[in-house]
Amino acid sequence: MSNSNFVDYVKIFCRSGKGGRGSTHMRREKYIPKGGPDGGDGGRGGHVILRGNRNYWTLLHLKFSRHIFAGNGESGSGKKSSGKDGEDKIIEVPCGTVVYNAETGEYVCDVMEDGQEVILLKGGRGGLGNWHFRTSTNQTPRYSQPGEPALEMRVIMELKLLADVGLVGFPNAGKSTLLSVVSAAKPKIANYPFTTLEPNLGIVSYRDNKSFVMADIPGIIEGASEGKGLGLRFLRHIERNSSLLFMVPADSEDIAKEYGILLKELETYNPELLDKQRVLAITKSDMLDEELIELLKDTLPDIPYVFISSITGMGITELKDLLWTELNKNVFTFVPSETLVHKSIDIKKFEDEDPEYDWEEDLPEEEDEEESWEDFYEEDWEEN
Repeated sequence: MSNSNFVDYVKIFCRSGKGGRGSTHMRREKYIPKGGPDGGDGGRGGHVILRGNRNYWTLLHLKFSRHIFAGNGESGSGKKSSGKDGEDKIIEVPCGTVVYNAETGEYVCDVMEDGQEVILLKGGRGGLGNWHFRTSTNQTPRYSQPGEPALEMRVIMELKLLADVGLVGFPNAGKSTLLSVVSAAKPKIANYPFTTLEPNLGIVSYRDNKSFVMADIPGIIEGASEGKGLGLRFLRHIERNSSLLFMVPADSEDIAKEYGILLKELETYNPELLDKQRVLAITKSDMLDEELIELLKDTLPDIPYVFISSITGMGITELKDLLWTELNKNVFTFVPSETLVHKSIDIKKFEDEDPEYDWEEDLPEEEDEEESWEDFYEEDWEEN
């Protein structure tokens, strides 16, 4: 996985810009005695902004960007001139990216749409110049405000693929083969477990130039929700799917039992997955005759099912019809993914995915300021 171009998890350190210092300046011009204060305000610090980009499909471009900093605001100057605002740092992320606090595991934000912008960290507000503090009893204030400090946070970014149908099944159940048949995707196919090491997306063509997106994730084994196999790492990608297609080979000893194991793993990982529409596909059915198929129908779970064979094309058209029907069954009552409730994550389960790294060693040192923020009273902000 270290050589893969598909990266769905990164941990980075972000820092917004600090606000510029207000100016303490007195007006000095010829023929204008006692010009009074004219110190300008400091500039605002730069924001750290996340922007959705549909042209990105992975977080690979952020894999080696450990530190992301916005620009600092410049100090104000005389003639009531305000300092320049710090440069905002915009992070392009693929649609479907969820951000968590890396230290607490709390949910921070979610980027769903192309062009959507979310301010991850706000820049510090610039300090007020001494021009703001002139009064009838204090006509020459010789103080100003320092800028607000920068905000910093270590964040975890997770990519959850946006697809209409998610394929769920044990290794070698025929998921990749089906995806290669119904779409133009070319996933790796071999006769050994865990051939698929990263999710694959394919666009399935339907009648009247219609289409839907199908996602293939690595095979799930019993205990995947507890960290066994590769299922735990990639189960997040089916959280956004509208429908789940369970795939069980026809040569299984007990199709209903294998379906129950898969369903239990999804329930253990996230109980909300049980609310999604489910379809069962019995793969490799070309080895069955009509009599055996009729016998198996009585043992199948009570959900829509179809017998298919990706090699011979058996049942592929019926499967597309069934999936399209399920996708559009509750189209008027479907709850958009923006309203989904995101739960906090367990930081411990990601310790193995991110190697030990000395964050503080590579952080640039900030310049010392003559006046700290604590030296200025909060009531001065409220008054002015």
